[in-house]
Amino acid sequence: MDLAAFDYELPGESIAQEPLADRAGARMLVLHRAERRWEDRRFRDFPEFLAQGDCLVLNDSRVFPARLFGRRAGVHALPIGKKNPKRREYLSGEVEVFLLRAVSPDGRDWEALVRPGRKMPVGERVGFSDGLEGEVIARGEFGERTVRFHGAGDLFQEFEKIGHVPLPPYIKRADEPADRERYQTVFAREKGSVAAPTAGLHFTPEVLEACRARGAEVAYVTLHVGLGTFQPLHAERVEDGRLHAERYQITEENAARVRAARRVVAVGTTSVRTIETAWPEGRMSGETDIFIYPGFQFRGVGALLTNFHLPRTSLLLLVCAFAGTELTLAAYRHAVETRYRFYSYGDCMLIL
Repeated sequence: MDLAAFDYELPGESIAQEPLADRAGARMLVLHRAERRWEDRRFRDFPEFLAQGDCLVLNDSRVFPARLFGRRAGVHALPIGKKNPKRREYLSGEVEVFLLRAVSPDGRDWEALVRPGRKMPVGERVGFSDGLEGEVIARGEFGERTVRFHGAGDLFQEFEKIGHVPLPPYIKRADEPADRERYQTVFAREKGSVAAPTAGLHFTPEVLEACRARGAEVAYVTLHVGLGTFQPLHAERVEDGRLHAERYQITEENAARVRAARRVVAVGTTSVRTIETAWPEGRMSGETDIFIYPGFQFRGVGALLTNFHLPRTSLLLLVCAFAGTELTLAAYRHAVETRYRFYSYGDCMLIL
């Protein structure tokens, strides 16, 4: 398949720049796969589509302030010949480090995206605050860096103090204090994501209670959103695409709820990827690089709530795999024409 077949046109004004004041006030496009039709509803109507025996699966990963800004502090002394080790000249300038995931057992080494990338060689140091400095120790296949943080303090406490909310690049504004609450689901618990599982942003405690009142169980999975979820696809041929691995975990209590369900209603593509990784092999924890595109045989998920996704991305391909490419892209065109709000802070789609 050609990746270009999963493209669509979207006016810039359709990209939501701010969250709605009311979390549950979003529009919801309900897609009926069997009948090949859709209807325009509101997210507040979501519990009406649940029934006894359904299990609503939510990703409880918590976003942390993963965008750090620092200044270049130069590089450590690097040997230039056996008898002539010299310190390279110190350089200065602002650096943005976008943390992706911890990659060492002690949690001090992080995979990260760094800007300006070309000026950040292995050995470069970055000062973030009086108590935090990082060093570039490796370069990855797609230009990402591995950054080692020095010091003995709690890294997450420092990230909370100096970090910024990792809003996606299509939100053309700086993060604000309110984003710390709004770019987070009300059920977020397990810290580790660098992007919100955005379908879950619409839920309020009242909506969750209404779901339970309809007879639905609620189960939680944890998939820490990283590069695998939001990185653009590099290959023009879909089958050649690869995703970075992301960590996931499902407790036995939550797994039992999912196993007992008549229908699994996944909230967000991250919940889908977790379920479709865990169930075929019975692996309730580990890493997943599963890439779901049209032709994939779903074995666990029966319905999906998701936001609208960027063109030519693995997220859109997953939705097309679940609902059918033709029907999905027709529904997207309807959403564009009727002025739905797109992407992270936008409206949503329920696929039945």
